[in-house]
Amino acid sequence: MAEGRIRVATASLAGCFGCHMSLLDIDERLFELLEKIEFDRTPLTDIKHCGPCDIGIIEGGCCNAENVEVLREFRRNCKILVALGACAVTGGLPAQRNHLDLGACLSEVYLTEPGLVNGQIPNDPELPLPLDQVHPLHEVVKVDYFVPGCPPSADAIWKILADLVAGRTPRLGHGQIQYD
Repeated sequence: MAEGRIRVATASLAGCFGCHMSLLDIDERLFELLEKIEFDRTPLTDIKHCGPCDIGIIEGGCCNAENVEVLREFRRNCKILVALGACAVTGGLPAQRNHLDLGACLSEVYLTEPGLVNGQIPNDPELPLPLDQVHPLHEVVKVDYFVPGCPPSADAIWKILADLVAGRTPRLGHGQIQYD
């Protein structure tokens, strides 16, 4: 870790990766931020496991056993955890399947959909086991801050990061929070 820099990690679970795209939409302000932080695990660095970090930012919900494992490891290694985006905060679009029976969904997709001849439900030990329900992050681990939106704006992400890096309690004002 560089002297005086805050370690930040990011990760993506069940979602579309739109929140990380909004993070990149911070644009030139990202350079100002990089003077104060050092990235650990993030798709931007292609580091797969999270080391000890000051701030963890994670998007997506938990829809399978691997998501739960990644989230728990991430939480163990981050002093502050930020749930970023609708999927992390509420389960988002992936949670739309929660009112359906998982077995029935798998059967329809893999066994009865037109064009599949002798289809079968995937059953490989390399595939993570799906959960019966998609869960927002706070149902699995303690979350310190929530940033809603699909995806949240770059300005909202910037505000949260800038406040945390400065040691302030993040407060998003009117116009920075969106629920769409």
